[in-house]
Amino acid sequence: MKQISTRFSMAVHILSLISVQADLTGDYIAGSVNTNPVVIRRIMGMLKKAGLLEVRPGVGGASLLKSPEEITLLDIYRAVNVIEGNQLFRVHGGSNVKCRVGQNIEQVLQSELFEAQAAMEQRLAQTTLSQLTTRFI
Repeated sequence: MKQISTRFSMAVHILSLISVQADLTGDYIAGSVNTNPVVIRRIMGMLKKAGLLEVRPGVGGASLLKSPEEITLLDIYRAVNVIEGNQLFRVHGGSNVKCRVGQNIEQVLQSELFEAQAAMEQRLAQTTLSQLTTRFI
């Protein structure tokens, strides 16, 4: 079974660290996440591109560009491109069109999957980074 990318949870981890402690290096963050600093830099680059993070090269360190109260889990989820083509679920293609199920499965299932994705995104939009970080301390 293919899982959703871990970039999302790593990005939440990174932003949470930065929101509770200033001037962290990429190596420190990588140690907390327990992954390679290259992975951290790649994710931080995505967060920077999304306007959530400012990264200071050379001297190191990063800071949030928005307050933790303004950053939702949905913002983070979208920033790190967890899904392809804005679709969380994909339906297999090439079904047998001569089969009653095969000719209808994509259309019937896709509407259910879109609703499930919308519900998940709505839930992520309700939680801010500050709501999470208060639970860490």
